[in-house]
Amino acid sequence: MSVQIDQPTKDVEIYLPTGQILSAPRGTRIEDFLKPVQKDFPDPIVAAIINNEIHELTYPITMEAQCEPVTMRSADGARIYRRSLAFLLDLVFSELFPKAKLHIDHSVSSGGFYCEVLGRNPINRKELNALKAALKQVVRQNLPFKRREVPIKQAMSYFKKQGYDDKLRLLAHRRKDYLTMYSVGEKMNYMHGYMVPSTGYLKWFELKLINGGFLIQFPRRHAPTTLEPMGNYPKLLKTFRQYGDWLEALNIDNVGALNDAIQAGRADEVVLVSEALHEGHISQLAQQIEDQSSKIILIAGPSSSGKTTTSRRLAVQLLARGISPYPLELDNYFVDRDDTPRDENGRFDFETIEALNLKRLAKDLEKLIGGEKVQLPKYNFRAGRSEAGDLVQLKKGQPIILEGIHGMNPRLIPARWADSAFRIYVSALTQLNLDRQNRVSTTDTRLIRRIVRDARERGYSAMQTLANWESVRRGEKRHIFPFQENANVMFNSALAFELAALKPLADPLLRQVPYNAPEFIEARRLLAFLEWFLPLDANLVPANSIAREFLGASSLKDFKIWRG
Repeated sequence: MSVQIDQPTKDVEIYLPTGQILSAPRGTRIEDFLKPVQKDFPDPIVAAIINNEIHELTYPITMEAQCEPVTMRSADGARIYRRSLAFLLDLVFSELFPKAKLHIDHSVSSGGFYCEVLGRNPINRKELNALKAALKQVVRQNLPFKRREVPIKQAMSYFKKQGYDDKLRLLAHRRKDYLTMYSVGEKMNYMHGYMVPSTGYLKWFELKLINGGFLIQFPRRHAPTTLEPMGNYPKLLKTFRQYGDWLEALNIDNVGALNDAIQAGRADEVVLVSEALHEGHISQLAQQIEDQSSKIILIAGPSSSGKTTTSRRLAVQLLARGISPYPLELDNYFVDRDDTPRDENGRFDFETIEALNLKRLAKDLEKLIGGEKVQLPKYNFRAGRSEAGDLVQLKKGQPIILEGIHGMNPRLIPARWADSAFRIYVSALTQLNLDRQNRVSTTDTRLIRRIVRDARERGYSAMQTLANWESVRRGEKRHIFPFQENANVMFNSALAFELAALKPLADPLLRQVPYNAPEFIEARRLLAFLEWFLPLDANLVPANSIAREFLGASSLKDFKIWRG
C-alpha cells in the first residue's frame, strides 16, 4: 500500500444515521447541507450533532463528518427553540416598551414561560396583541441571528448602557475573557446555549395574559409544531411566586447576586435564612395537618425533589405536636411480578399505578383507620412477589403517611377518605435564574441532585444517570405532573444556595463522561451551566437540610418513627 500527500478535495461529505451521504463544497453550512433531506424528518431541524459535538446550523463543514440532525422533538432541540424564542421576545418587547423590563420567570407544564413586566403597570390585552403582531412580523422577515465572541469588558460596557444590571452581576464573576453574544440588527444579548439560524424558525408561539403577567407558549417535544391548550395551574404559580418572595427576603434574585453573597462572605447567612424559610413552611404544613385532623398524609413529587427528607422533617414537626404518623410504604403494595403491566415496548412498567395492588391498599387503609389489626404486605423484590409483613394496629388519631409517585392520583386511596387526606406535592421549583432572560431549569436542578446522589449511594457514574434520565422524565410526565394540582399544598424544596454547594461534587463526575459516549453532550452542557456558580462550602449546610439528601451526611437518612 502506498501513501501519498494530496490536496483537499473541493467537496466534502457528511454521513447521516439513515445511511445517506451528502456532498457539498467545503465550508458549506450545516443548514444548507441538510435542506435536501429536511422532508425526510417529520420535525423541524434546529441543530446538528457533528462527530458527537452539537453545533448550530450556521456551523461550516470543513472536513468529512458524521452528522445527526437535531430536531425540536429532542431535548436539545426543544431548548434551542425556546431559548431563541426568549431572545426574540426580549428584543421585540424592548422596542415596544423601552422603559420597561421583561423578566422571563419560570416555565409552565403545558409548554410556556411565565413572564413578568417590571418598571410599569401590568401589560394589557391591547398591548399584548401589539407585542404578538410585532413578533410575527419579525418571524416573517426571517432575520439572521448573528453570533460573535465579544471581549468581556466590551460585553459589560454594552449591558451597562442597556441597563441589564443582572447580566453585569453575572459577568463580574466570569473567568473566561470573552462572551458569546447574538444579535439581530443592532440589538445584542447573551443567551446561555445554542440558537436557531434566523427568526423564521420561530413560527409556533402564542401570548396570553395571566396573573398580572403573561405567558409565551411554545410547543412541547412530543408535538413540536403544535401548541397545547393552556392548563390551569394556580397552585404551581402560587408556589413559584412564594419562592420569588423568599429570594427577595434573601436579597438574591439571580445567580450573580448569589455569587456576590458568597464572595462577600455571606454564604452562611444565605444558608441559614434559606433553611429557616423551609422549616417555617414545613411547620405550617404540620399545623394544617393537626388543625384538619388529617387521617392520611399523601406526599408525591418527581425524582430528586427531596420527598424523603421533606416527609421526615414533616414527621419531626408532627412529633413535636404530639402526633406520631405511621409511614406506610407504597413499594410493599406492588403486585406480583407475573401480574405487573407491561409498557408499549413489552417491558415491565413499575411506574404505572396498575403496578400497585390498589384493592389491598384500600382494604388495609380502611382497617388501619378503623383501629383494627392489619397484616401488612412486604414485597420481596428479588422474588418478585408479595409476602407477609408487619402486624400493625394504629392508635386513635394516628395518621398514615404515604409517600410515592402516585400520591396525587385520586385513584390511589378510596374516595370516602379523600376529604380526610392531606396531599403535599414536593418539587424543586427554582426561580434563581442566571439573569432575566436565562432561566435555570427546575429539571436541571433535579438532574444535578440525582447525579451527585446516585454516585454516592448507588455507585453510578454520571454517564449512567444521564442515560437513564430520559426514562425517568417520561414516567414523571405520565404519572406525576398531570395530577400535581390535586395537592392541598405544594412544597418547594429548592434552596437558593444548593447548586453552588453541589457544584464541587457534580463537576468532577460530569468530567468523567467520555467524549465518545452519547451522554457527553449533555454532560458538557451541564458543566457549562455550573461554570456560572461560585462554589459554596458544603460544611455550612445543616445536617437536616433537604440538600443533605443529595450532598450526603444527612441526619435524617436513617430516621424512623418509633412504632411502639
